[in-house]
Amino acid sequence: MNINFRQGKRGDAEICASICYEAFKAIADRHNFPHDFSDRETALGLLSELLGREDVYSVVAETDDHIVGSNFLWENGVIAGVGPITVEPGVQNSAIGRQLMENVLRRAHERGFVGVRLLQSAYHNRSLSLYTKLGFDAREPLSNLQGSPIRTEIFGYRVRPANESDVEACNHLCVRVHGHNRASELLDAVKHGTASLVEHHGRITGYTTMIGFFGHAVGESNEDLKALIGAAQTFPGPGFMVPTRNSELLRWCLEKGLRIKQPMTLMSMGLYNEPAGTFLPSIIY
Repeated sequence: MNINFRQGKRGDAEICASICYEAFKAIADRHNFPHDFSDRETALGLLSELLGREDVYSVVAETDDHIVGSNFLWENGVIAGVGPITVEPGVQNSAIGRQLMENVLRRAHERGFVGVRLLQSAYHNRSLSLYTKLGFDAREPLSNLQGSPIRTEIFGYRVRPANESDVEACNHLCVRVHGHNRASELLDAVKHGTASLVEHHGRITGYTTMIGFFGHAVGESNEDLKALIGAAQTFPGPGFMVPTRNSELLRWCLEKGLRIKQPMTLMSMGLYNEPAGTFLPSIIY
């Protein structure tokens, strides 16, 4: 096929969202896993937002002026995040996905990002193979959890909403854990009222932008993350990700009634430091 690639625009939202919904649905149904998007309207809401954001680069693939796929590069930090990438089910396995990935990786290189990351559905062998061949390394197995809010407190760990005066301390904590901060995401979450933090012995020892699909969290210990998860009133989207190797935290979540929806894999290219603390990644990284 003769495929052209161009930057996405707001007017592409409806067709890109339809492809996104159908592509994720087809893959999940094929492997008997729950859908990432509950309906087309949910996919449309997300892609409409992404196509309108200045800090998210978008690319669409076209054949005969018909959109057949899209991909996104989140450019709001020192690390760039990839996704969602989707290709129309009828034209999958024709190298469009690879070209969409190569497009955003060129963009990341041109913009000088020190690293690029993504989350991959572990049951999808083709995407794991593609990302590995493109140079990504598998870093962390993840468990996507969902369920009713736990609504529990951890003694000695006080959770409260984060405000702008807390951002600097939270950024320092993220640097200690990951080697870089996620300042832009945190500030956005503070402004939208979704960010919260935990204090222990009068110090900020953990924070989250949201315990949900698009939220991340960092902490000095598992008790910090337990406090943040326990205080969450809901787990937006398909839920949140816990590193599977963190058996203590995963076991605690399961004992509190949460259930694993699907396995995922955190993959990286470029800068990656083994975390010096506990963390929950977002669906971006």
